[in-house]
Parts: sequence; C-alpha cells; structure tokens
Amino acid sequence: MAGILVIAVLIAGSGLPLHVARAQQPGLKRKDLQRHDLSIPGREVIQARVEIAPGAAPVKHFHPGEEIIYVLEGTLEYQIEGQPPVTLKAGDVFFIPARMIHWAKNVGSGNGAELATYIVEKGKPLLTIVK
Repeated sequence: MAGILVIAVLIAGSGLPLHVARAQQPGLKRKDLQRHDLSIPGREVIQARVEIAPGAAPVKHFHPGEEIIYVLEGTLEYQIEGQPPVTLKAGDVFFIPARMIHWAKNVGSGNGAELATYIVEKGKPLLTIVK
C-alpha cells in the first residue's frame, strides 16, 4: 500500500497525467516530441516517438482523434479491432481513425520504433486503455 501511495505522489508531483503514466507499460517507451494548438478550435497536434521492445505485450487502446504512424525502425504489427493485422517495416506509414480500438506489437527481433502524430481533441486524455 505504501508503494502505491509513493507512486501516486510521484506521478502527481511530476505533473504527468495518470493516463499517460499507465501508458508506460513494460517494453514500451513514449517520448513526447512536440505539442501545438491547431487552427481548428479545440484541436491539437502531438508528436511522439514510441519504442516497442521485442516481446512487449500489446496494449489495447484508443485516442480522441486520428493517429498517423511512420515506422522508424524494426518490424511492427498493427491491428485495429475487427480488421486483419498489418505488418509494417521502417519507412512504412499507417493511419488509425479516431476512437478506433487498436494495438501494436514488435514482431521483429530488434527494437521497433514509430513516429506517432496525433490530431486530437484538446483537453482529453491522449490514450485510453481498453481491457
């Protein structure tokens, strides 16, 4: 119990929203690169580098807007719920519509990384995990 309290205090003190902290699953690393308001009221763009280690468990989730993916390295498999998986390698791109439940996993033997660009509703959690 004390350990959970310490983690909660550290998260609160860091200014890191709880939904982002939960998104940092073992084998996944997200580094926000930039965040800007758009000319469309209520929308913002966020870019992040997401690294996925080989064997990392996929996390089902969705975003409050579109996600545009550019694979930087490795071989990654993406799946949108209800659709067949798509395997991409460095240099490939992928589009995920708003609020679509999806997940990704590294199907290669080395590090996998993507540049994720999110066009999302401002003030909403960037990522919502689905169980």
